[in-house]
Amino acid sequence: MKKDIKIPEVKDVYVVALKEWNDDFQENTWYTYLVNGTGVKLESAIVVSNASGIINGEERKTSMLRHVFAEVLEETAIRIELVENGVLSLNNSFMVTYFKDGVLYDKNFVFKANGINEDNFKEIPVIFKNGVMAE
Repeated sequence: MKKDIKIPEVKDVYVVALKEWNDDFQENTWYTYLVNGTGVKLESAIVVSNASGIINGEERKTSMLRHVFAEVLEETAIRIELVENGVLSLNNSFMVTYFKDGVLYDKNFVFKANGINEDNFKEIPVIFKNGVMAE
Protein backbone atom coordinates (compact mmCIF):
# COMPACT_ATOMS: atom_id res chain seq x y z
CA MET A 1 0.00 0.00 0.00
CA LYS A 2 2.80 2.44 0.89
CA LYS A 3 4.44 1.87 -2.48
CA ASP A 4 1.30 3.24 -4.16
CA ILE A 5 1.64 6.65 -2.49
CA LYS A 6 3.35 9.13 -4.77
CA ILE A 7 5.08 12.01 -3.06
CA PRO A 8 5.86 14.73 -5.61
CA GLU A 9 9.25 16.42 -5.46
CA VAL A 10 9.32 20.14 -4.77
CA LYS A 11 11.13 21.95 -7.59
CA ASP A 12 11.69 25.66 -8.21
CA VAL A 13 10.14 26.70 -4.89
CA TYR A 14 12.53 28.18 -2.32
CA VAL A 15 12.67 29.75 1.10
CA VAL A 16 15.29 32.49 1.20
CA ALA A 17 16.59 35.11 3.61
CA LEU A 18 17.31 38.64 2.39
CA LYS A 19 18.92 41.45 4.32
CA GLU A 20 16.81 44.60 3.95
CA TRP A 21 16.48 47.99 5.54
CA ASN A 22 13.97 48.10 8.39
CA ASP A 23 12.54 51.55 9.15
CA ASP A 24 11.29 50.46 12.58
CA PHE A 25 14.73 49.32 13.78
CA GLN A 26 16.72 51.80 11.67
CA GLU A 27 19.08 49.02 10.51
CA ASN A 28 19.34 46.16 8.05
CA THR A 29 17.46 43.07 9.23
CA TRP A 30 16.84 39.60 7.82
CA TYR A 31 13.50 38.74 6.23
CA THR A 32 12.45 35.37 4.85
CA TYR A 33 10.58 34.97 1.58
CA LEU A 34 8.74 32.18 -0.20
CA VAL A 35 9.91 32.21 -3.82
CA ASN A 36 7.83 30.62 -6.58
CA GLY A 37 9.92 29.96 -9.67
CA THR A 38 7.64 27.27 -11.11
CA GLY A 39 5.82 29.28 -13.77
CA VAL A 40 2.54 28.12 -12.19
CA LYS A 41 0.52 29.75 -9.39
CA LEU A 42 0.79 28.09 -5.95
CA GLU A 43 -2.49 27.87 -4.06
CA SER A 44 -3.28 27.62 -0.35
CA ALA A 45 0.36 27.93 0.68
CA ILE A 46 0.98 27.37 4.39
CA VAL A 47 4.33 28.09 6.03
CA VAL A 48 5.01 26.88 9.58
CA SER A 49 8.23 28.23 11.06
CA ASN A 50 10.19 27.70 14.25
CA ALA A 51 13.78 27.63 15.46
CA SER A 52 15.61 25.26 17.77
CA GLY A 53 19.12 24.48 18.96
CA ILE A 54 21.57 25.10 21.75
CA ILE A 55 22.63 28.50 23.08
CA ASN A 56 25.21 28.66 25.90
CA GLY A 57 24.83 24.92 26.53
CA GLU A 58 21.07 25.20 26.98
CA GLU A 59 18.40 23.76 24.66
CA ARG A 60 16.30 26.56 23.11
CA LYS A 61 13.16 26.44 21.03
CA THR A 62 10.99 29.25 19.68
CA SER A 63 7.24 29.23 19.38
CA MET A 64 5.73 28.02 16.13
CA LEU A 65 4.48 30.68 13.72
CA ARG A 66 1.96 29.93 10.98
CA HIS A 67 1.47 31.93 7.80
CA VAL A 68 -1.19 31.35 5.14
CA PHE A 69 -1.10 32.71 1.60
CA ALA A 70 -4.17 32.15 -0.60
CA GLU A 71 -1.91 32.22 -3.65
CA VAL A 72 1.67 32.87 -4.65
CA LEU A 73 1.75 33.98 -8.26
CA GLU A 74 4.20 32.44 -10.70
CA GLU A 75 7.70 33.91 -10.81
CA THR A 76 7.18 36.00 -7.65
CA ALA A 77 8.27 36.08 -4.02
CA ILE A 78 6.18 36.81 -0.96
CA ARG A 79 7.52 37.93 2.43
CA ILE A 80 7.10 35.39 5.21
CA GLU A 81 8.56 37.01 8.34
CA LEU A 82 11.32 38.94 10.07
CA VAL A 83 14.12 36.79 11.53
CA GLU A 84 15.36 38.32 14.77
CA ASN A 85 19.11 38.34 15.43
CA GLY A 86 18.58 36.26 18.58
CA VAL A 87 17.50 33.19 16.58
CA LEU A 88 20.22 33.31 13.90
CA SER A 89 22.37 30.96 16.01
CA LEU A 90 19.57 28.35 15.94
CA ASN A 91 18.37 26.01 13.18
CA ASN A 92 15.47 27.87 11.54
CA SER A 93 12.89 25.55 9.98
CA PHE A 94 10.17 26.47 7.47
CA MET A 95 7.69 23.71 6.59
CA VAL A 96 6.02 24.74 3.34
CA THR A 97 2.83 23.09 2.07
CA TYR A 98 0.94 24.17 -1.05
CA PHE A 99 -1.19 23.01 -3.97
CA LYS A 100 0.10 23.27 -7.53
CA ASP A 101 -2.19 22.11 -10.35
CA GLY A 102 -4.38 20.37 -7.77
CA VAL A 103 -1.50 18.31 -6.32
CA LEU A 104 -0.32 18.72 -2.71
CA TYR A 105 3.38 19.42 -2.19
CA ASP A 106 5.36 19.90 0.99
CA LYS A 107 8.96 20.36 2.01
CA ASN A 108 10.82 21.35 5.14
CA PHE A 109 13.37 24.08 4.37
CA VAL A 110 16.09 24.64 6.98
CA PHE A 111 18.61 27.41 7.58
CA LYS A 112 21.34 25.76 9.64
CA ALA A 113 22.55 27.47 12.81
CA ASN A 114 24.58 30.60 11.96
CA GLY A 115 23.90 29.95 8.27
CA ILE A 116 22.00 33.18 7.70
CA ASN A 117 24.89 35.54 7.06
CA GLU A 118 26.42 37.50 4.21
CA ASP A 119 29.18 34.91 3.72
CA ASN A 120 26.52 32.55 2.32
CA PHE A 121 25.06 34.99 -0.21
CA LYS A 122 23.97 33.63 -3.58
CA GLU A 123 21.91 35.21 -6.31
CA ILE A 124 18.30 34.24 -5.61
CA PRO A 125 16.25 32.93 -8.56
CA VAL A 126 13.23 34.96 -9.69
CA ILE A 127 14.08 38.10 -7.65
CA PHE A 128 17.78 38.33 -8.66
CA LYS A 129 19.01 39.73 -5.35
CA ASN A 130 21.75 38.39 -3.11
CA GLY A 131 20.48 36.32 -0.22
CA VAL A 132 20.75 33.00 1.59
CA MET A 133 18.84 29.94 0.38
CA ALA A 134 17.49 27.37 2.84
CA GLU A 135 18.36 23.75 2.22
